[in-house]
Formats: sequence, C-alpha cells, structure tokens
Amino acid sequence: MIEVILREDIKTLGKAGALVRVKPGYARNFLLPQGLAYEASEGNKKRIAGEQKSRIAAAAADQAAAESFAAKLREVKLTISAKAGEEGKLFGSVTSQEIADQLAAAGHDVDKRKIELEHPIRQLGHHSVVIRIHHEVQAEVFVDVIAE
Repeated sequence: MIEVILREDIKTLGKAGALVRVKPGYARNFLLPQGLAYEASEGNKKRIAGEQKSRIAAAAADQAAAESFAAKLREVKLTISAKAGEEGKLFGSVTSQEIADQLAAAGHDVDKRKIELEHPIRQLGHHSVVIRIHHEVQAEVFVDVIAE
C-alpha cells in the first residue's frame, strides 16, 4: 500500500486533500495519470494545502454570487397564462420549462433543472416555486397562473 493525497473528491476514497492509502497499481494506473491524486511527499502536501485554500475561496465567492442572484429572484413575480376549464383546472400543467422561459424573458437565466416543483401546477391562482441556485442557497419565486 502507498499513500497519496487526493486532489478531488472521490466517492470511494474520500474528500479532496485527504491522505489515503491505496494499492500501488490503483495509484499508478488510475489516480496519478488522471490527476486525481499526488504522491504523498512534503512538497505535494504544501501544494494541496494551497489548492485547498483557493478552493475554499472560490466556494465562498460562488455562494456570495448565488446569494445576490437569489435576492434578485425573490423580487420577481411571474404571470403565466394557460387554458383552463370552468372550475379553474388547467388543460395540462405549467412546467418548469415554462417557468424558466418566463424568467429568461424577465432577464434572469435559470436552468429548468434548478426549478423544484413539489407537484405540477394544474390550478389557476397564486403559487410559490422554489429555485435551488446553489446547494446552500435557494430562492422562492411567486407565479400567478391566469386563464387565457
């Protein structure tokens, strides 16, 4: 067994920056050529410490940007028109793609996969939709569904 320092999170081994013991063939044939790990020398330990600091700084910057974007999204109120029956039930449903298109028209680019609908919107009225911007940041957008 040899010791290596992980450069990235690997599900079966550990988090980035961890010192792990692996079989020599696994390190030589997979981890080292793919750039997923370094040999555990003193110089490489210092290099990983520097990379860890830059990774933490980048994560903090990403979260700050997500917080500011979430603040902008919380002020947005969308209106979507859809065909509906007499009792206010929609013929079909409002999808996350339609919400993403309305947000794009309002000047906010959001991937439809980040829009979390608890259930499809199938009624006229006022609905709140959660948008997960970052793994720790989410915003709530209000959607009014009106009849065409």
